[in-house]
Amino acid sequence: MVSICLVEDEKSLRDMIQLNLELENYAVTTFEDGKEALSAFEKNIDFDLIILDVMLPYVSGLDLCRFIREKSPVPILFLSAKGTTADRVNGLKLGANDYLPKPFDLEELLLKVHILTQKSFVSKEVLSFEIGNYSIDLASFEVKDKAGNLVHVFSKREVELLKLFKEKENKVISRDEILDKIWGKDQFPTSRTIDNYILVFRKIFEIDPKNPIHFHSIRGVGYKFNL
Repeated sequence: MVSICLVEDEKSLRDMIQLNLELENYAVTTFEDGKEALSAFEKNIDFDLIILDVMLPYVSGLDLCRFIREKSPVPILFLSAKGTTADRVNGLKLGANDYLPKPFDLEELLLKVHILTQKSFVSKEVLSFEIGNYSIDLASFEVKDKAGNLVHVFSKREVELLKLFKEKENKVISRDEILDKIWGKDQFPTSRTIDNYILVFRKIFEIDPKNPIHFHSIRGVGYKFNL
């Protein structure tokens, strides 16, 4: 699911934007002031799009944009009542991808969100990568050894799980997050289901499956993937 961060201090507008984004099946995290958002961004910037109001309490949207651009290429969309050409140019110079003056049309906002998140998805998409002595082609679902010999052909769900691990490399992923992102909220597999997938990955990629160096189980939480 595409994740969006919305930083907007006007509650009614924040609630309206969040509701309509969630109706479009986006996962939305909101902050009501710049200080709160900055504190979160200092820990992690793990979103597909950030929507920033320019005039925020404590820390402005412009200052947040400067900080984000030092850490991440995530697309940024500015919302602002200051809609002059100079304001737009200033926002874009700081690294924003687009600028929408208030008041705005909801359909235009949703269109810009769609365009920016599509760009984000394409830029982050990985078509192949290596684990140990094996290469994985995510388009053909094939695993090959260094000599080019076919070792295994994954299922679609196995590939989706591998993609998630690659995107979250070196980070702990909870079982709940995996179930939500790979199986969705309409299906009800157990955490044991994920364990079985991890066992398959270990048999293929680990030299010693009982002492893994790539696919780690984090007791009581979930899993962690390292190349």
